[in-house]
Amino acid sequence: MKISINRILGTEFDVVQQDANQVEVSFRTQWNPSHGGKLVPLNVDKRFVMLRGSSGFYTYAIYEHLQGWPDFNLAETRVAFKLRKDRFHYMAIADNRQRIMPMPEDRQPGRSQKLDYSEAVRLTNPINAALRGEVDDKYQYSIENKDSMVHGWISSDPSVGFWVITPSIEFKSGGPVKQDLTSHVGPTALATFVSSHYAGDDILPRVRNGEYWKKVFGPVFIYLNSASTKSDPKLLWEDAKKQARVEEGSWPYKFPASKDFQKREQRGSVSGRLFVVDEYVAFHYVNGNAAFVGLASPGEAGSWQRESKGYQFWVRADAKGMFFIKNVRTGVYNLYAWVPGFIGDYKSSVNITVTSGNHINLGNLEYRPPRDGPTLWEIGIPDRSAAEFFVPDPYPCYINRLYVNHPDRFRQYGLWERYTDLYPDHDLMYTVGISNYKKDWFYAHVTRKHGQASYQATTWQIKFRLNNVRRSGTYKLRLALASAVFSEIQVRFNNPIVQQPAHFTTELIGRDNSIARHGIHGLYWLFSIDVDSSWLLKGDNIIFLTQTRSESPFQGVMYDYIRLEAPA
Repeated sequence: MKISINRILGTEFDVVQQDANQVEVSFRTQWNPSHGGKLVPLNVDKRFVMLRGSSGFYTYAIYEHLQGWPDFNLAETRVAFKLRKDRFHYMAIADNRQRIMPMPEDRQPGRSQKLDYSEAVRLTNPINAALRGEVDDKYQYSIENKDSMVHGWISSDPSVGFWVITPSIEFKSGGPVKQDLTSHVGPTALATFVSSHYAGDDILPRVRNGEYWKKVFGPVFIYLNSASTKSDPKLLWEDAKKQARVEEGSWPYKFPASKDFQKREQRGSVSGRLFVVDEYVAFHYVNGNAAFVGLASPGEAGSWQRESKGYQFWVRADAKGMFFIKNVRTGVYNLYAWVPGFIGDYKSSVNITVTSGNHINLGNLEYRPPRDGPTLWEIGIPDRSAAEFFVPDPYPCYINRLYVNHPDRFRQYGLWERYTDLYPDHDLMYTVGISNYKKDWFYAHVTRKHGQASYQATTWQIKFRLNNVRRSGTYKLRLALASAVFSEIQVRFNNPIVQQPAHFTTELIGRDNSIARHGIHGLYWLFSIDVDSSWLLKGDNIIFLTQTRSESPFQGVMYDYIRLEAPA
């Protein structure tokens, strides 16, 4: 069933709870077969809650698909707020991501120049002349789920802040590092629960074969604060962060009236300690320091990054690899993990059933990352991001001043086109032991612009020496990708002829669109490639990496990490 946009309008209204301290109202819409394809086959119950003494309101929703109803995909669902444009001009989404924003009229013809896609414009005649020449694009303000606790807008006259506070990401899709929209020109503020942004359609909830499905999204808190006089906007921002910590400490909330939202006493917890075992790194167990550890629906290793129908619960392990996941909804899960500095994904060997009030101690867990033999050479850092590679300066005409001399310099518009400037006649060549990936490895393997509207496939080279080749064993090339966008990487050893069959191909992969949307990563991919010793030479060798698809400037991959291993 395909419906472009379904604005959820309540057809039934109830006050479900009302006393001296709380009021909760419900706006419901019920689906029935007479609606045919006009409405998404869901019962939706939108709730709004106000508490005495609370400066704001809470909102959450219960989505329910009854058994036997038509199949559907949930492409996106969110809560959107449109504020007064004559009041709210200052936007804040992080300590170092705050600025005066353009007016919505600035994006219209006559005041802006449309760029390569509709979301991005160059401000040519903005109402605020100080913004002239800058690029505005809502995707420049995306953020990872784990960092999306609070964002919003500030009015200077009167001095008022409007904030979207998300105290938990358990109901969001894709895990802790999935990126999504926050606030942008409008002034618009979003609480996004499900979207394909930075992931593609693989992540969308698919309800099939008449299955029963129910999920609670939220609550999120809409917080308002104020100052008696015009003040530094950072004061309201600091107060909003403080309130966000209060909300996080109160999760799961006690007040929701819906029985579908589990309270703290109805939930369970899981703990343990994660070790990494890689004898080529250390002869002893390595603590899973700062590992991302989470519970998500049962599946394959790494399946959590494409999961959105259920709930996910994530924490970071401490320096000793110890973790404690609290306030877990009852249900059946797998335990998943990945450890910065190591490739691959951990998954528990058995399902974990969480029951009300129960704590499960999993004890010591071992993660053995993919490894066949010692490292001959490596490029990058295995952290599921391309941030360590060379990110060029933007074109002067495409600058967002927020990201000048900023850690997130990759959020500038048009960086993909700089590859053609840097490599107009030949492609990137990287020499192991001489080149420096921070300066010599471009952040994205993209197409080369050829003329005004055509693009060429590109082939990168990795040059390296082998003092000897073990003919009796198989080498291994580990190719970890941080993003893929309608791309195909073909790998050839010591053979530059692209017309001949490749030694390996990823085939066509990826729809996360992270190149165009200024993300330094999307979905993670790991390919372990058997390298026959006959493909290698004693002395100088070259690996050719060809990105074959070249219909647009946004096709390509971002590499996370590449490693060549000798035979065991």
